[in-house]
Amino acid sequence: MRVKDIAEKLNLIPLTGDCGLDKEVQGAYCGDLLSWVMSHGNKNNIWVTVQVHPNVVAVAVLVEFSCIIVPDEIEVEKITLEKAIQEGIAVLHSKDNAYEICGKLKSEGV
Repeated sequence: MRVKDIAEKLNLIPLTGDCGLDKEVQGAYCGDLLSWVMSHGNKNNIWVTVQVHPNVVAVAVLVEFSCIIVPDEIEVEKITLEKAIQEGIAVLHSKDNAYEICGKLKSEGV
């Protein structure tokens, strides 16, 4: 499955245009403590987080996440989106909370 498939199925809004939408998805991780996420997230995971500052992009690149999903319609900093585009990381926006997003991901087999 690809990021664009997940975006379509979960009605997610890509905040970074077409950037990174073709990346493969093999799982998901939900967490907000960056050091914890770096040590527990896995390559090709979707990362669900309420963090919206530029450091999330650095973590996503380091761990090789497929994309970042931001729940609860939280506004993402412009500098974060610019950095994500530079690094090829899709940032997606959802009206759902993190729990609901993870449930939907699980239902989709992620």
